[in-house]
Amino acid sequence: MPYMRNALSIDLEEFFQIQALSGVISTQDWNSIPSGVEEGTGIILDLLQERAIKATFFCLGWVASRHKELIRKISSHGHEIACHGLMHRPITELSPMIFREYTAQARDILEDITGVKVLGYRAPTYSITSNTLWALNVLEDLGFKYDSSIFPIYHDNYGIPGAPRFPYRIETMRLVEFPISTARVLGHNLPVSGGGYFRILPYIITCNGLRSINKEGKPFIFYVHPWEFMPGTPRISGLSALSRFRTYTGLSKTLERFRRLIDDFDFTTARDVLAGEELL
Repeated sequence: MPYMRNALSIDLEEFFQIQALSGVISTQDWNSIPSGVEEGTGIILDLLQERAIKATFFCLGWVASRHKELIRKISSHGHEIACHGLMHRPITELSPMIFREYTAQARDILEDITGVKVLGYRAPTYSITSNTLWALNVLEDLGFKYDSSIFPIYHDNYGIPGAPRFPYRIETMRLVEFPISTARVLGHNLPVSGGGYFRILPYIITCNGLRSINKEGKPFIFYVHPWEFMPGTPRISGLSALSRFRTYTGLSKTLERFRRLIDDFDFTTARDVLAGEELL
């Protein structure tokens, strides 16, 4: 198999901002909940520094505005700072006008902190779906060069099952899409590229799935969240059994598995992978 560099991405957000908790924790409560983002991100940064790996951090504007030094530290280590929106609200809940306003505000926060132009965007909860494709035009209008929001799978909260699996330039646009990576198994797209799938599925399935993408001659993009490195992430009551399973299963395994992952594959930023594919 030829040498292949893949994209490593971190969705920089607090545990209490994830969609599974949106029904039991309101945005008004966020300021009163102890932050864990610096601790979780510190674990990731130390691991990446040990192995001289650069990654893309999709940063939530709300978090960045409250942890400016953390964003500066990430950027100073040579990692790419990209945008994850402002308030971790799915695009499906926003009007085009509010989406534009929130996204521009989040981008400006990040660029003001780092002094570096933000090229990439990832929607909270991968919420660019067949019903919100209009958001891609807004992203291009705002000057973004690539998006990494479309998940080509069936899921109850997100996904465009028939979307392309590999990076591509969106038709009639300059904007590039780096879809969340899937392995093709028995005619179906299997999510193997991070998050809950990484914690819940046996590591061998993740590893083999990612290797199969590289064997197709394509790079993959992997994602994790800082709170997933913290086994003590608070257990919040009021969740459905499915949401509890998705959120808390495997938290104690993330660190060990992540170490294996970054030893088993070559990683860099999404920006550099797309440049290598001659898409940026």
